[in-house]
Amino acid sequence: QVQLVESGGGLVQAGGSLRLSCAASGRTFSSYAMGWFRQASGKERQFVAAISGNGGTTYYADSVKGRCTISRDNAKNTVSVQMNSLKPEDTAVYFCAATGASYATWADRTWYPYWGQGTQVTVSS
Repeated sequence: QVQLVESGGGLVQAGGSLRLSCAASGRTFSSYAMGWFRQASGKERQFVAAISGNGGTTYYADSVKGRCTISRDNAKNTVSVQMNSLKPEDTAVYFCAATGASYATWADRTWYPYWGQGTQVTVSS
């Protein structure tokens, strides 16, 4: 069982940056790949980025590639995502999630059994 708590959301102007963090409970954090997803109002939850258990492999959605960097600190049981050059269309609730599944499934939210409660990111134009 993994419990996840996100932080770092807020209101930012277009072109600005935010760093979201997710703190995980449990002693097996490094055995999970971690993902970030987002859900805009009235839309489906979509994949943002993911990172392997040892941090050596990352994967990004095309919509954030080049503007977003995911990282993790297994000693602190945290995963973060740095988002730069934010756009109004990045406005959403951002969720972190944990999965034991393989790289091929990282973009599929149905493979993540553990989720945080989400943190709101609002980008003003």
